[in-house]
Amino acid sequence: MLAGLLSASHLMPLELLPAKVAEHAAEVGFTQVLIYLVDLQGDVMRLVPGEDGDPGAAVGEETELKIEGTMAGRAFQYGQILPGADTDQGGGCWWVPLVDGTERVGILRIITSLDDPRAREDMELLSALIALLLDSKRRSSDTHARLTRTRPLNIAAEMQWHLMPPPTYADGRVVISAAMEPAYEISGDAFDYAIAGPVVHLSLFDAMGHDTAAGLTANLAMGTCRNARRQGAGLVETSERIEDVLLEQYGRDRYATGILADLDTRTGVLTWVNRGHHPPLIIRGGRWSTLLDCPPAHPMGTDLGLPVSLCRHQLEPGDRLVLYTDGITEARRTGNEEFGLDRFTDFLIRHHADRLPVPETLRRLIHAVLEHHDGHLQDDATVLFCEWLGPTPQATERAAALAGVPAVGDSAPGEGRRPPGDQ
Repeated sequence: MLAGLLSASHLMPLELLPAKVAEHAAEVGFTQVLIYLVDLQGDVMRLVPGEDGDPGAAVGEETELKIEGTMAGRAFQYGQILPGADTDQGGGCWWVPLVDGTERVGILRIITSLDDPRAREDMELLSALIALLLDSKRRSSDTHARLTRTRPLNIAAEMQWHLMPPPTYADGRVVISAAMEPAYEISGDAFDYAIAGPVVHLSLFDAMGHDTAAGLTANLAMGTCRNARRQGAGLVETSERIEDVLLEQYGRDRYATGILADLDTRTGVLTWVNRGHHPPLIIRGGRWSTLLDCPPAHPMGTDLGLPVSLCRHQLEPGDRLVLYTDGITEARRTGNEEFGLDRFTDFLIRHHADRLPVPETLRRLIHAVLEHHDGHLQDDATVLFCEWLGPTPQATERAAALAGVPAVGDSAPGEGRRPPGDQ
């Protein structure tokens, strides 16, 4: 199954994927496989159509699944294979999460008469390969872009979503996850992370304004940041290069605030610079939080001449570093009540106690912020989250649980695992 599908994938557009998956999945007794992709806001999952824009064998099946209140959505939220309703198609139904690395892509609906450990292993392997193939095809596919949008993006959001790295990353040392809203109208916010040996780089930018020019400013800031650090520049120098580029391009008419940070995963030492931004937040033990003090320099592009300080903090294993923009904490509802830092940190701590995967916690956080603001944000709201697991790259089971993906050798469905809250 896997060899045949992989061989066919090299010259296969996205539209042929459903038919090819069905063809090769039959080799292991799967009578139907449907592919659903999650939208940008994590509200629904939409069926990938066939070559002619029609679901083909999926005629009569749902073309859109809600995440809230459905078994398919629950499988997506918790990263677990779960059984679906009985079918009249010659077998049982299974919902199988689609995960590319640790990025939650969507869900598979698999129908098969088989129900044994080998069949479940085949489901996981097929899901992993499909997720990789989707990732390889989406960069050149307008079909993929349309499926993952429930309404049009503005121009700035079109740029930003192509600029960002995947929203989730995990290995045996760290778990990183990020979310941005308003997803279809994001303009000046941007986040980034990158791994270089034992060092994890994290950055968050908030460009002036809420228009296409703000998106261009954020793109320029992030591009300069990547260029500088890949040439070996330190955090202070990188932030100064961003300022120089913004001044060269815009004079003093455009600027960006930001946090640029490096985490040495061998020691847990966090170094960072604050360029006129909200201070980072640390959540420790899932019980208390603290803001990290660092003298802020001026926003990049304002040329105010304030000194740029390089600050350090010793993390403990399990510490969660949170970077955020003011759209998270300053979102207001009718009556002028802010969402606020206390509500923000309490939300993260409570959902940590619920043992939710980090991407699911952030998905729920963003929805809570939107609900607080009656569904319409006046400012971009972005949060970037990084948990340091410890100094040795061996905590793969912990990383998998936090990211909401199966660990190697994890138990199969039906063997005692239940989503949190189902006990």
